[in-house]
Amino acid sequence: MDTSWIDLRNGDPAYYSCCLKFMELAKETLVEGKTRCPCNKCKSNKWHFVEEVEGHILLNGFLKKYRNWVFHRKVNEGRNIFETPSGLGNAVCQDDIGELLRAAFGVDNSDSHNESQDMPEDEVFYDMHEEFDFHCEVDNEFPSSNSGEEDAKCKRLMEAADEVLYEGCTTFSKLSFILHLFHLKCMFHWSEESFTKLLELLIDAFPQIKEFPSSYYERKKIVNDLGLGYEKIDACPNNLILYCGVFADKDECHVCHTSRWKTVKEKEDNKSEKGKKICKKGEPAKVMRYFPLIPRLKRLYMSSKTAKDMGWHFEHEDDKILRHRSDGEAWKSFDKRYVEFAEDPRSVRLGLASDGFNPYRLMNTNYSTWPVILIPYNLPPWLCMKPSSYILSLLIPGKHSPGMDIDVYLQPLIHELKLLWEGVPAFDAHSGNKFKLRATLHSTINDIPAYAMLSGWSTRGYKACPTYAHNTNSYWFGGRMCYPGHRKWLPIDHPYRSQAQPKKISKKRKRLQGGNSHDEPDDDDGGEEEANVIWKKKSLLFELEYWKHNPLRHNLDVMHIEKNVCDNVIGTLLDMDKSRDDKQARQALKDKNIKSHLWPQSDPNRVNDHLPPAE
Repeated sequence: MDTSWIDLRNGDPAYYSCCLKFMELAKETLVEGKTRCPCNKCKSNKWHFVEEVEGHILLNGFLKKYRNWVFHRKVNEGRNIFETPSGLGNAVCQDDIGELLRAAFGVDNSDSHNESQDMPEDEVFYDMHEEFDFHCEVDNEFPSSNSGEEDAKCKRLMEAADEVLYEGCTTFSKLSFILHLFHLKCMFHWSEESFTKLLELLIDAFPQIKEFPSSYYERKKIVNDLGLGYEKIDACPNNLILYCGVFADKDECHVCHTSRWKTVKEKEDNKSEKGKKICKKGEPAKVMRYFPLIPRLKRLYMSSKTAKDMGWHFEHEDDKILRHRSDGEAWKSFDKRYVEFAEDPRSVRLGLASDGFNPYRLMNTNYSTWPVILIPYNLPPWLCMKPSSYILSLLIPGKHSPGMDIDVYLQPLIHELKLLWEGVPAFDAHSGNKFKLRATLHSTINDIPAYAMLSGWSTRGYKACPTYAHNTNSYWFGGRMCYPGHRKWLPIDHPYRSQAQPKKISKKRKRLQGGNSHDEPDDDDGGEEEANVIWKKKSLLFELEYWKHNPLRHNLDVMHIEKNVCDNVIGTLLDMDKSRDDKQARQALKDKNIKSHLWPQSDPNRVNDHLPPAE
């Protein structure tokens, strides 16, 4: 079917008729009555019923870059095997295996391979064999700086990437086919036993496959060489220590003496221990997942395309418009202070984001898991904030938030960041040279509660502002904490200043150097009040040498906070049960002897005091 009609305007009769023809074609790909919606709003990422898809296309227009229709039986008459709607895995699992086998064993291989080269970037299958330039790692001009084990892994990967799946196959290599199967296993939650049976069936049905792994264990050995696994680290249930390093062999926390292992009830047949709880060794009570950072940063430079994009921040023209982190003052200030680091455009700047979420999607279940995600700011703005560019670093288990003890879980990440500040050997596939890979943690992104956890300064109470610390203007009023004194930020001739009390309006208080609670006071013009500041807790992030002088470290997620504030304001206005304008607040006005027209008024005919309406 011709796709030129996509460029027509929405109201054109030809556009409408071709849209109906496309919908007839899309009906062949229905899964439980739904198909992907290729309108400009959904962008083939959402599944809707056919009638809804037709309305979306006519209303929002057809996605212009979507011309190969990989999700609607146009390219190789098949769908993308990597994408499926949530909850529809069992319905499409057999079709996905069929698509994979047809692509691998000779059904229009050449046509599908050629067409895939012209597909838009967002719609092309992710081909590990094509994306990673494994052959570039061999460079006789430069001596290898990797260990013997790493060289052996690299050699095995290159052999698997260059080895064809069977004689005459041009679509898959041995490595890429194994990775495709593994992706299906993860996506549809296959058991290890079922995956092993599938491998055995493939070997029996297609004897032309050369030396294919016959079990899940053998396949896992090949994939593990990619170096993108994770480590399980046992943790104290009270978030006090990690069982690694010198504590790796301990069975209990030396701080709180809580057992490392799960506590279970003894079996009933043991009469002497009946009813008692014992520690079942071998099942840790709490496990953190840590995803090593250095291999993942190295992997960014294994692809020549990604390696080129990592230098965008250095090459783009500075037109005095703030569109990327590199245009900001914090980035430029860091470059001036650490010239050697900034001279190499391959030096990585990372952002750290963390927040808690409930993985069970049940509002009545109290569970909070905290992922820690790193963002490579070297990439251009249209890539660095894409989910595909995020680097998952830590997965901190619940049931409750780690709070200020999040530093305990950050220890392995901080250790790698220290190594990356000194530099580790890596290979740049774009230039074909080995280089010293360095990285720095530029800043963090979080909401206010996570701000307190990462900065080490409580955002509650009298001294809640991490920027001004003990200079925070606050007092207890009406059963809640209030932070007054905002008029001092207004211009000296602003009319709102005349509405203040007759007493003198306070001047702007001194902001601590660098805009963070852990900066040392400025000795040149710091007052006596600043000199006596006592910090509540020193965050582990401040062990990084360059954070002592970085002017921008903790960033607040404005959209997140704005949403929460808006929800609270609207909830207060519309739901009087949640209103903060209660008797306690009015009594506080009376105690302060201000705004007498709002004081609570007693009435013998009323049970409760009358609260005059606030204007």
